[in-house]
Amino acid sequence: MSFRNSPLELLESERGKTPRELAFQLSCNRRDFLRTAAGLTVGGALLGHSPFMQAALLPKKKKTVVITFGGGARDQETFAPEGQENIPHLMRELIPQSSFFTQVVNRGILGHYVATASLATGVYETFNNFAAVPPEYPTIFEYFRKDLKRPASDAWVVAPSNGFNRIGESSYRSYGQGLGASVILPKHLLAAAMEGRVGDLEPLVRDNYETPYYAPEIRGREFELQQLESILKLSVDDFKAHARTLASPDELSVYIARQLMRQIAPSLLWITMHDIDIAHAGTYSLYVDGIRRTDRLCAEIWKTIQTEPEYAGNTTLFILPDFGRDADEDSGGNGFQHHRTGDALSRTTWMLALGAGVREGVVYDRRVDSTDLVPTVGAMMGFTPALCQGKPVSELL
Repeated sequence: MSFRNSPLELLESERGKTPRELAFQLSCNRRDFLRTAAGLTVGGALLGHSPFMQAALLPKKKKTVVITFGGGARDQETFAPEGQENIPHLMRELIPQSSFFTQVVNRGILGHYVATASLATGVYETFNNFAAVPPEYPTIFEYFRKDLKRPASDAWVVAPSNGFNRIGESSYRSYGQGLGASVILPKHLLAAAMEGRVGDLEPLVRDNYETPYYAPEIRGREFELQQLESILKLSVDDFKAHARTLASPDELSVYIARQLMRQIAPSLLWITMHDIDIAHAGTYSLYVDGIRRTDRLCAEIWKTIQTEPEYAGNTTLFILPDFGRDADEDSGGNGFQHHRTGDALSRTTWMLALGAGVREGVVYDRRVDSTDLVPTVGAMMGFTPALCQGKPVSELL
C-alpha cells in the first residue's frame, strides 16, 4: 500500500512553496488517505441544479447540528496512516456516509473563542480571544431566528466555558437584539451545582487549558442552574451524580446536548468540543486521548440524531475543527502543543457533512474558507446571512 508524503515529510520535501501550495498538497494527502482507508470517491463541483438538495424535497422540519472539533488535531494523529487508529469512528462510520472537504482554510485569528465566533458569523472576527465580548457581526443564530421567525427555544449552543458565554448573540444591535441562541456552559452548571466544592470533579470544570488563570466575565444569555429541571427535566442531584461517571468536560457537554435534543429538539444546535486543547499542557498522551474521545463523542451525537424521532431523517450534521496545530518542524512553534505560527498545518483543516440532503462517500479537494459554513447552512435551511464574508459550498446545495 502506498501513500503520498506524510505531513512531516510534506514540510521537509515542499520547503519553498507558498502556504497556499502547501495547503493544497496537504488536502491531496487527506484525499489519498481517505480514498484508500475509507473508500471515498473523488467529487467535483456540482454545477447547476443538484439532485441532492432540491428545496421542494427537503423535510419541513429541517434541522442542523454543528460540531466544532475544538482544539485542532494534526494529520499525523488523525488522517495519516499512522494516526487513523485514533479516529476509528470518523474513518469507519461517519466519513463513509459524508461529503468530506479536505481543504478548509482559516485565514483569521487562531484563538479558540475568536475562531469559533468567526465560524458562527461567517466573518473573520478580530477581537481579543481572551476578552469577554460578543462577536461583532450577526451570528448564524440571529440570521436563522430573524429570517425564519423562529422562537428562542429553536437555537442553542453547548460550549466550553472559557469565554463562550457571549457567542450566542452579537453586538450588531441594528440587526436585532434578543435574537441570539441560548448558551449552555456545562462546566459552569456543574460548578454552580457543586456550590464551589468540586473536589474530585475539578477536571470537569477547569475553565481553560491555554491560560489557566483566565476567568471570563459571566454575562450574556447563559443557561442557569435553576433552568436545569424546568427545561432539561434533569434534577440537580441527578446531574451531579451523572457527572461523577464522566471522564472529561466534553463528555459532560455531550450529556447536556443529548438532554437538550430529547427535551427541546432545537432546529439549530451548535456543540463545541474542547478536550483536545489539553495539548497546551504539553503531554502528548493527553492530546491523543482527547482526539480519541472527540472521535467517539462525534459518533455518539450522530447516533442520537439517528435515533431521536425529532431528528431522524431530517438533520444535517457538520463536523469541522476551528483550526489545526503547529508542525513539529516549525522553529516558531511547539508542535502538537500550540497553534501560534499560522503555518499551513495550523490553518488548513477539513469539514464533513452528512445526513439529510448530503451525498455519501465523496471527497472534495478544492479550497473552502471556514467562513463558508454559515452561508451554506443558510442556503440549506432557508435564511440569508447578508453580512457574512463566506460563500455557500455549492457541492452541498
